[in-house]
Amino acid sequence: MKNKVLTLVLIILICISLVGIIGIALKMQLDKSDKTNIKEASIDEILKSSVDIPEIMTNLSGKQFIRITLKIQTTDKKAAEELKKREFQVQNMVIQELSEMTSKELEGKAGKQAFEDTIKAQLNPLMQKGEIEKVYIVSYIIQ
Repeated sequence: MKNKVLTLVLIILICISLVGIIGIALKMQLDKSDKTNIKEASIDEILKSSVDIPEIMTNLSGKQFIRITLKIQTTDKKAAEELKKREFQVQNMVIQELSEMTSKELEGKAGKQAFEDTIKAQLNPLMQKGEIEKVYIVSYIIQ
């Protein structure tokens, strides 16, 4: 009697273990296929979902001024259309942000990346049809 119960318990444990292993293997396989199905957007798709912000010239915090041009990539074409309508808000945010910065804060890759990230973080709450994926500094001159 004890051997039958012990054997039954072992069989049940082995079955549960096999089901768990098969489940884990399937989950890992599905994750791999999901990652391979995600493809990078083509440059044409990126351009269709991007908005050019005309050159902005403003004072920095201090005696210098900056001329800067941006390209902002959104999630899709509808988001780009919305962002184009919000161009005046983008310009306002850029001017306000730059007016608090010094030329030192914009130096190097880290300074420019921090500025881009700040603009992205400020714009995303405004967006109703998608979101901002990336802000690019297309040109800038500090004098």
